[in-house]
Amino acid sequence: MAAIIAILVFAVVALAIFAVGSLIDQRSAQARLIKDRLATADKVPEAEVNEESALLRDEQLSKIPALDSLLRRSERIAAMQDSLMQAGMKLRAGNFLALCLACSLGAGLAAFSASKNLGIAWMAMVIGGFLPYAFVSYQRRKRFEKIEELFPEAIDTMARAVRAGHAFTTALEMIANEVAEPLAGEFRQLFEEQKFGMPVRDALMNLTDRVPLMDVKFFVTAVMLQRETGGNIAEILGNLSSVIRERFKIQRQVRVYTAQGRMTMALLMAMPPAVVGILSLFSPEFVRPLFHDPIGHSLLVASIALQTVGYFVIRRIIRIEV
Repeated sequence: MAAIIAILVFAVVALAIFAVGSLIDQRSAQARLIKDRLATADKVPEAEVNEESALLRDEQLSKIPALDSLLRRSERIAAMQDSLMQAGMKLRAGNFLALCLACSLGAGLAAFSASKNLGIAWMAMVIGGFLPYAFVSYQRRKRFEKIEELFPEAIDTMARAVRAGHAFTTALEMIANEVAEPLAGEFRQLFEEQKFGMPVRDALMNLTDRVPLMDVKFFVTAVMLQRETGGNIAEILGNLSSVIRERFKIQRQVRVYTAQGRMTMALLMAMPPAVVGILSLFSPEFVRPLFHDPIGHSLLVASIALQTVGYFVIRRIIRIEV
């Protein structure tokens, strides 16, 4: 307990020192920002505009300037910010890291208070820190599944708009207004980027970065090839929509074929906790050494680790890409 109190005191002092330094750095950052804006306003605009230039958007990873500059040095933190954006969560990477740290410390303290075992406390800290990331991954996957379901409808809407004589950019606006979320928001951003001067090619590439799905990459590739080489874009989009729907049929067949594997995974994951819970109700003396004996604590940690490994192995087996 003394070691945990010392760690908490160290964390509080470190956070206090970091907060004071951040406030000082924030004032200097605001002064630098005003100076840069004034310097930019004094510059003479260039006569020619580079076609390769893109609309740049400054995504802050944290509202604290010192922490933001520190997080920008890591590519993994930038990838984490992309994952949060792809999951549809309006959360900065710095706040997300703080949430992971809070969950980890809370789970560790709760486990140590209940078991008085450092091994279980460390395991609980690892699991608690991983839970927010698992939730973001789940939200990201569900959002992408919704986009995949709506994507053929969006392509059909674009094909009908082009056949009716509308321009490609007008068709993008129609998708943003008529298709449901979250796909409408992505096409709305695509339309606004090209509307404010970004080349269509760069705007389409940004779409593939925000939504890295195979269907979206097919769509972007088809549109860029049509704009460079010509052709009937309505026919191309109609064929692409048919291909995507055929992929959906194959994916549903694969889910039927892998249903037994998913059921096996669910049973293997639910059986050990269920058995422990039932034995705790009907024979608590038999289960008590598992939670009060040091050997039982080691076996409990090993069983949780093996259960986790088994889950990912079975999930890897039943996941078939189409």
